[in-house]
Amino acid sequence: MPNHQISRTDIMDMDAYAGVRVERRRAMTQTKKNRRVSVGPDATFYFESYQTMLHQIHEMLFIERGGEAQIEDELSAYNPLIPNGRELVATLMFEIDDPDRRTAFLADLGGVENSVTLSIGDQVVTAVPEDDVERTSETGKASSIHFLHFPFSDDQIAAMREDGARVVLGIEHQKYAHLAILPEDTRRALCEDFD
Repeated sequence: MPNHQISRTDIMDMDAYAGVRVERRRAMTQTKKNRRVSVGPDATFYFESYQTMLHQIHEMLFIERGGEAQIEDELSAYNPLIPNGRELVATLMFEIDDPDRRTAFLADLGGVENSVTLSIGDQVVTAVPEDDVERTSETGKASSIHFLHFPFSDDQIAAMREDGARVVLGIEHQKYAHLAILPEDTRRALCEDFD
């Protein structure tokens, strides 16, 4: 059964982490490979897990060197992004290198966080945006990063677990409408997030 919460006891001493950091980063690259899905030319979903968030916390602590005082803040920030056993959680990033194009693109993308779905056969799971901060401004500009929860019913979990299930990740915004079929390796990896 997957873990759903990172506690203080899960955090390594930073000197010890320094000794295993290269190996851990290499292993995380492999883990993330099957948890990354591109949808259209500019959107990438990174499906989070206990392991990805534990890695992220260690990296933040190692880079920022905030010590013990920083740990609680990191736990508060990243624990909500660990799937609870009945959901998938993804970080959606609009990755556009050109700053002018990125600004113009995001200016018309308001509300995109409310237009994301995951379809398994005829069952549809609608993403629920993390409500930590507003990701669409009053002027309709969207953030380049969104945190999304996909709450599953028992039937949807069962459908997702079927070998070869056709799972489609979609964005249905008027300015950005794209779909992607999840590779089988990705579907299997994401099923590990369910209890």
